[in-house]
Amino acid sequence: MNKKKKIRMTQNDIKTAKRLLKYVTEKYKLQFILVFICILISAVATTAVSLSLRYLLDDFILPLIGQKQPDFAGLYKALAVLGCIFFAGVVATFIYTRMMVYIGQGVLKRVRDDMFEHMQTLPIRYFDQNTNGSVMSLYTNDTDTLRQMISQAIPQALMALFTIVVTFISMLVLSPLLTILAVLIIFVMMTVTGKIGGKSGKYFVRQQMSLADVTGFVEERMNGQRVVKVFNHEKKSEEEFDRLNEALFESAAQANKYGNMMGPVIGNIGNLQFVLTAVLGGVLSVAGVGGITLGVMASYLQFTKSFTQPFMQVAQQFNSIVMALAGAERIFNLIDEKPEEDEGYVTLVNARKDENGSIVECKERTGMWAWKHPHSADGSVSYTELKGDVRFEDVTFGYNEDKTILHDISLYAKPGQKLAFVGSTGAGKTTITNLINRFYDIQEGKIRYDGINITKIKKDDLRHSLGIVLQDTHLFTGTIRDNIRYGKLDATDEEIYAAAKLAHADQFIKMLPKGYDTMLSGDGEELSQGQRQLLSIARAAVADPPVLILDEATSSIDTRTESIVQKGMDNLMKGRTVFVIAHRLSTIRNSDAIIVLEHGKIIERGDHKDLIRQKGTYYQLYTGKLELS
Repeated sequence: MNKKKKIRMTQNDIKTAKRLLKYVTEKYKLQFILVFICILISAVATTAVSLSLRYLLDDFILPLIGQKQPDFAGLYKALAVLGCIFFAGVVATFIYTRMMVYIGQGVLKRVRDDMFEHMQTLPIRYFDQNTNGSVMSLYTNDTDTLRQMISQAIPQALMALFTIVVTFISMLVLSPLLTILAVLIIFVMMTVTGKIGGKSGKYFVRQQMSLADVTGFVEERMNGQRVVKVFNHEKKSEEEFDRLNEALFESAAQANKYGNMMGPVIGNIGNLQFVLTAVLGGVLSVAGVGGITLGVMASYLQFTKSFTQPFMQVAQQFNSIVMALAGAERIFNLIDEKPEEDEGYVTLVNARKDENGSIVECKERTGMWAWKHPHSADGSVSYTELKGDVRFEDVTFGYNEDKTILHDISLYAKPGQKLAFVGSTGAGKTTITNLINRFYDIQEGKIRYDGINITKIKKDDLRHSLGIVLQDTHLFTGTIRDNIRYGKLDATDEEIYAAAKLAHADQFIKMLPKGYDTMLSGDGEELSQGQRQLLSIARAAVADPPVLILDEATSSIDTRTESIVQKGMDNLMKGRTVFVIAHRLSTIRNSDAIIVLEHGKIIERGDHKDLIRQKGTYYQLYTGKLELS
């Protein structure tokens, strides 16, 4: 069983390496060929320097010894040729080193682009199941291992491979007998490299996973530092961090123990080879076997050092290669994540009514929207005006198959109605709004939007027709103007000002030093929670959607500010279908319908007066006899 697991891991590593190499060769094929040639030139030049010792000693230096008038012309010529070869090797090394830096950064840019582009297509479920820190680790730690591999490990590995091949051929030409010893040493080196490398590789994979866990934990605790301090959770956080950090320490220590062991072991094997070669070469030379001369011995002994050096280089870069492959596999897992499926074909278009009252599609924005519904049966196209009629028909849903959240839910919101959801935590209020956005798809039943099954509507167009204000606001780094414009990227300044006034954010914005051009950072930490919420409401207002979802939109605003905001919210909600989730029942009294949920089921429905008369759960909540949990 272990053997099968090892084979599978090896196959995954090879597959990952091939895919990573494809990133290099697809866009930088010519540059990589140039690198390949330069590395070959550098390897040949390095080997030629060692091989030249034989010819310099046997053909030039030894014959000149004892001569009364030695002629150094031939020696100078040979040294000049050797100097040119050495210079060519230096130039080739400079070129491929600089080129690999360029290729490496280019590949990393493309990998990050592919990661981020694909990440935008992933469903909400992926981000619910993976921590922010774990995803961030892909963009930082894992991509950094790729940089080291591409710019350093790959060229050094190629250099080592070429050097081994050229050196082996040279050694074989110099002395076939001594090369037999070299072959035995090669076998020993490869066996040792495989044994130690296999152990270090396993721990380096664990190290990358542990590093992602630590990064995710730190990122989570940084965001929740106030909560940690309020609940005196520092000691527990330290214990949890120590546990994760200990796992990282163990895997990193084991990985580096075996990784750092490889270099000295191979170095000592090389030293042993040098000694054995010197002894064997001396014996053969004295015995007159194999035609081993002083020049041959000098070159061959130099080659034993040159032959060991590539294995040393591979050993030194092995850690980087294993870490990079582990990081690349995690990156490719993200890129291979199944994107959010969208089988919809009904789109949202600008429209107007002609003189006959028929809906006509148009390019310019008219303030009227329509659903464009193509019919494959006869090739015709029909248009349905977007009014905001939303209906749930016997909807059953669960985030996991083994746990159902909503049980056979049926409800409706007519165009322009304000529908409020009340219930304890976990009753299914937010789940309903997630289903309207199609962040998740239902298991049973249907959701209709203006009479159209929302599975037929393209998700982008569906969400374009919806505005949402969440309890947890999120502001982006940029100006206040940019953050409001996020709701409608082509919004004019006048539209932004109007939206801010509607949300009653205009007053506090103008009091800021730079007004609408005030820069925000760190999720708008410069502002109060209430001010951030007002900007979030203004962002929804500028989008001017026909359907609005307010998920605890005023929960972070004080009572005085809430009364001001509520007026703006009432203006914003006029003529729109609105879904409201609120713990403060005072904010939903004027709703057209209030739905009370309990354990994923609707237990009451009616307006405020009807539900008060019924004296059921809503009545008990409103009068304080029962509290929301």
